[in-house]
Amino acid sequence: MANLSVTYMGIKLKSPLILGSCNLSMKPGVPEQLEEAGIGAIVYKSLFEEQVQLEDLQMSEDLSEYEYRNAEMERLFPSIEHAGPKEHLFNLEKLKKSVNIPVFASLNAIYEPTWVEYAKLLEKTGVDGLELNLYAEPGYFEISGQSIEDKQVQIVEAVKQAVKIPVSVKLSLYYSNPLNFIKKIDEAGADAYVLFNRLFQPDIDLDDQEFHYSWNLSNRKDHLLALRFAGLLYGNLDGSICASRGVYNAKDVIKLILAGADTVQVVSTVYKNKPEVISDILIDINRWMDEHEFKSLDDFRGKLSRKNLKDPFVYQRGQYVDILMKSEEVFKKYPMK
Repeated sequence: MANLSVTYMGIKLKSPLILGSCNLSMKPGVPEQLEEAGIGAIVYKSLFEEQVQLEDLQMSEDLSEYEYRNAEMERLFPSIEHAGPKEHLFNLEKLKKSVNIPVFASLNAIYEPTWVEYAKLLEKTGVDGLELNLYAEPGYFEISGQSIEDKQVQIVEAVKQAVKIPVSVKLSLYYSNPLNFIKKIDEAGADAYVLFNRLFQPDIDLDDQEFHYSWNLSNRKDHLLALRFAGLLYGNLDGSICASRGVYNAKDVIKLILAGADTVQVVSTVYKNKPEVISDILIDINRWMDEHEFKSLDDFRGKLSRKNLKDPFVYQRGQYVDILMKSEEVFKKYPMK
């Protein structure tokens, strides 16, 4: 049997598979099933500052709805303070105690002081690491992309100074030059980079003529973006590389490691194929490694990265042009009638 262990953010994992941040981490019995199947680590569901604020506002409105409706009664309910992130922290600590594999917290805040405040609270639960879920939604024409990037780099620096546990950064692809931005957060002290965040976009219901958000699983080829950037980043950063989105089977995992990923995050395949899919993936990785006489993941990690390829144009636009030059192959597969 090949050695599937890996070091991620300085932490030893028994396998390169990590459950990405999702509701599965909250479902009773699922984390234990994933651990038994061989998952290397679990990222607990994200703590969203926006959610805490909305719940606080909703509670305040509910408690004050019937105030001052009677001359002899100013309020119906006593003053109650919202618990903030306490419930999230309690459940996270409970998960950490229920499994014997590393557990990472995930955080998405709004203001820099809150990033630091919540990061410290999450660290106190005993988690092994913290994933910063960076996401900015530009809503004003006057705000430059540079100012958004600078603010996010400052957040990473502030959190790194505030906590002692390793810190990863989960990124979107929406930067003018993702490589440049990742290099900046690498220099800011980030211990890992998760490629990439899956963002839910609004859709329109044509019958009701209203906005709605549809929830769908990742597509099977979504990991190809992470594959490209893992291949470009490998050997150029101090931190670990984690690929995410659309990782369904052993072939996907092997390809991402060949490109340069240290670990991969899985979510959709667990929803679709249940926790036992983790065991199936690991068995197939073992089989492939035995066939190619690889003893450990390090033996082939980054083998097909830009750094280790003789052809420097594989990850460049020349690859795209080459596809266009062979467009007749497309018409053979999809003939025009």
